[in-house]
Amino acid sequence: MKGKLENTSGIEIRETYGAGDVRAAGAPDPGVPGRFPFTRGVYETMYRGRLWTMRQYAGFGTADETNQRFRFLLDSGQTGLSVAFDLPTQMGYDSDHAMAAGEVGRVGVAIDTLDDLGILFDGIDLAQVSTSMTINATAAILLAMYVALADERGVPRDALAGTVQNDILKEFVARGTYIFPVEPSLRLVTDIFDFCARELPRWNSISISGYHMREAGCTAAQETAFTLGNGLEYVERAIQRGLSVEDFAPRLSFFFASHNDLFEEVAKFRAARRLWASLMRERYNASDRACLLRFHTQTAGSTLTAQQPLNNVVRVAMQALAAVLGGTQSLHTNAFDEALALPTADSAKLALRTQQILAHEAGVAGTADPLAGSYYVETLTAQLEGRARGYLAEIEERGGAARSIGYMVDEIQRAAYAYQLEIERGERVVVAVNDFREEEKEPRIDQPAFPELEARQRARLDEVRAGRNARAVEHALKHVSELAAGDGNLMPQIVEAVKARATLGEISGALRSAWGEYRAAS
Repeated sequence: MKGKLENTSGIEIRETYGAGDVRAAGAPDPGVPGRFPFTRGVYETMYRGRLWTMRQYAGFGTADETNQRFRFLLDSGQTGLSVAFDLPTQMGYDSDHAMAAGEVGRVGVAIDTLDDLGILFDGIDLAQVSTSMTINATAAILLAMYVALADERGVPRDALAGTVQNDILKEFVARGTYIFPVEPSLRLVTDIFDFCARELPRWNSISISGYHMREAGCTAAQETAFTLGNGLEYVERAIQRGLSVEDFAPRLSFFFASHNDLFEEVAKFRAARRLWASLMRERYNASDRACLLRFHTQTAGSTLTAQQPLNNVVRVAMQALAAVLGGTQSLHTNAFDEALALPTADSAKLALRTQQILAHEAGVAGTADPLAGSYYVETLTAQLEGRARGYLAEIEERGGAARSIGYMVDEIQRAAYAYQLEIERGERVVVAVNDFREEEKEPRIDQPAFPELEARQRARLDEVRAGRNARAVEHALKHVSELAAGDGNLMPQIVEAVKARATLGEISGALRSAWGEYRAAS
């Protein structure tokens, strides 16, 4: 490999590295694990004290089918649940809405009512499992359902552990499953912060997500900067709401992708941890506990190929290794067949086994931050931090992340276009896509019978509507709409509405009536 070589962030990679490169990059002493600024990890003993949570993402069809997959994964050694919701659920539509036709259960589980959530967690003790819910615009409603289910089962709220993604800014920037305008959307985010601080002490009130921006094509440096920029916006909004940094910041969590360049990814995780701790200390004089950047990682779905899909097993293992070497707190490993269809039970198990082999056979969990002191890694860590600070300065000059949505969109699109051009020119090799290709048979894809699943889900929704107290539902929805038009935390009222069996779509409709919908600039 001759000539100039750059990583995804445009940082030139030298043929060799030494102490002079570390000094030239301005890299500080990395310190020790578990101490500010936490470059080497958020805990002193890292995985010697406790392994990362193996939290495989799952959800498809109806609650019944997904419950079976949850139980299968738990029986296979998974240590935390992670729920994928279908698009109608993410967009605030019930399964019988015209906008939901053909989409029910296709990219996640369909949840219309509290009864659906009860089926989803049938036979699963909410006091004993940690649950992550990848949901944003309707995060308040799904969290309210989870709380209501715990109440009905007699599980104390302070026993509930998990995370709700609740990161609406990255939806405006990269993913698109937004409903309401920016300002009321941010109000909902801080409502959840406030509610969790008072009611759910073990619950992470947000998962500030760079993952989807990376999947949309941003670089590692952009992923770091845009994620932390959004995080700072949420912190500012919570402070404006009257919350103390020390009350909510310790429960903030983050979510990153792990891409193909192993050393760039390790350096990215270390840089993000150090940069967040430094910003929280500089701006808010936050305690060590409130400076921690704890994060979940998912291997990069955008790197999976439909061509020669078994190669994805290697990609996923490499990306998972980067996440572990970078100090992740929990990890999802993609199944090798996800570029083709929903993962089968066998491919999902293999993805979980990949984590278990890393944890118990590879020797990487034996010591904290094993790459610390590497001339290359320390230089890259400092360089990525510097680039991220540059992007953050631009976001701050524009008035913060909420006012920088267009800027971030433009930067991601430029990076994605440049990356794709490199592949098409053959400057960046993607095995089996633009090199090492083979003639392949058309893969056989087994998919669930989605029309039948949709019909069953609609029938279940009809049953719930027929059996509930219509007047109580109407009363609860009226209160949601009135509160949305005024002030006050919406979470308690949404909890009452889901207990009355108001549907997700009806509650979203009550909020739409008060706030309207967001329309992206064309």
